[in-house]
Amino acid sequence: MSAYAGAGAGGGHGRAVVVGAGLAGLTAARALANFMDHVTVIERDWVPSGPGRRPGVPQARHTHTLVPAAHQGLERLFPGIGQDLAGAGAVPLTVPRDLLVLGPAGWLPRFDAGLSLLSAGRDLIDAAVRARLRTDPKVTFLPGHEVVGLRGGRHDTVTGVWVRARDRAAADGKGIRRLLPAEFVVDASGRGSHAPRWLAELGYPAPPQTLAAAPAAFATAAFAPPVGHVADWKSLLVTAAPGLPRQGVLHPVEGGRWSVTLTLPGAARPPAGHPALLHAARTLRHPLLHDLLTAATPLGPVYGCTRTGARWHRYEKLRRWPDQFLVVGDALADLDAAHGHGMALAVQCALALDQVLTGHGTAVGISHRLRHALARQVAPAWRQAHPAPRPAGGLRARYAARIAAAATTDPHAAALLLHPLHPAPPPALAALRPRVLRAALRTPPGPAPFAPPSTTHGPDTPRRRTPAPPMAPAVRPAGAVPARPADPPPPTPAPAPAGERRRP
Repeated sequence: MSAYAGAGAGGGHGRAVVVGAGLAGLTAARALANFMDHVTVIERDWVPSGPGRRPGVPQARHTHTLVPAAHQGLERLFPGIGQDLAGAGAVPLTVPRDLLVLGPAGWLPRFDAGLSLLSAGRDLIDAAVRARLRTDPKVTFLPGHEVVGLRGGRHDTVTGVWVRARDRAAADGKGIRRLLPAEFVVDASGRGSHAPRWLAELGYPAPPQTLAAAPAAFATAAFAPPVGHVADWKSLLVTAAPGLPRQGVLHPVEGGRWSVTLTLPGAARPPAGHPALLHAARTLRHPLLHDLLTAATPLGPVYGCTRTGARWHRYEKLRRWPDQFLVVGDALADLDAAHGHGMALAVQCALALDQVLTGHGTAVGISHRLRHALARQVAPAWRQAHPAPRPAGGLRARYAARIAAAATTDPHAAALLLHPLHPAPPPALAALRPRVLRAALRTPPGPAPFAPPSTTHGPDTPRRRTPAPPMAPAVRPAGAVPARPADPPPPTPAPAPAGERRRP
């Protein structure tokens, strides 16, 4: 049954509260509005009416794409949201036909693998979802308020939240604490969630955590494409490889702009300023992105951030837990931002919430099932972003190297390398498919073509013809007899047509 089939069908289930107006909070509010009588979304900062930027979302400046799992999930929650986004300027991408991908062993071939991405700024994505949510009379926003605690009820339940307005007139900038009753509470406040402290105040134990040390620095800037830029591709991805861990991505976004993000693993500081960004782009495995940025026009400053690791709160492992309370999104699992699973996880959490509420017909007594359902959503993305270390010369490592080499010529192996974008089968099962296995065994690791598979930026791209500089006229000494005129020089070739010139 469709996740939207039960919308408006229920009644008498009470009020729900969602903490946080990010994508995880907005999608959770949609799922709750299908079942509860009223949903209040509490946001610490202001909530823009259009594609404005909320102060508490610094990651919104970096490059975002809706992978198939996130896009399809949003369509289930908000039918037609893809058309809204495309109408607002989001750019559809067919992978890898529209995306130049430099894989671990070389460039991937250009074909239609049945994968589609939607590239847009994070502010535009959030604004489109907010606009849909505002049309639901059961949903209201409470901006400028922060949640300071949970109210516990009898028999291990949560019956509301304590909120406080942000009051500039007050001495401490905070208003009077007041209670907002609720029959169900969802914490979607992001990686700065205070849920462990709120639970501790009610006497619950701290959740165990799974940590992954993955320090990285990110730098993002917006550019206008070079004047006269022509390309047979829309997007560019230069992945990391053994010994070359830096990654660069260029995606088109609304307004005809480019959003460019460089990822520098380790404790390196993010590039500050465009000269430093260009220098970092020069250290990538291929110069194409650097050459494009050199000819492009910056449209703003370079925004950098550093991440020291990832964290997963294992709430599903707690034996004692308050009913009618749930933690979703980045507040549950702060995944490695380089893999782009954050928005997909937020949407999958909302779909799990919607499915359990619809299946049980009540918001009471389902927290145990919900916590384990969300853990099953987090686990694949966590394993993908933080795989267990393997010996460098092990069988799996050699097989992975063969798949990477085969991906430069075989579409099935290339599709397998793109499996993080697939909403379906686990990579371990896909890797055993006969076609991929034959390609991996048939193609030994080796050097791949350096030039990308592009008619505008590849090996067959016509070079720009540079006319010879004009020669200075000869100076005749005074009194010298003029020499006999030489034969007329051959005509100067006309400049190459614009279509034959090489553009960045």
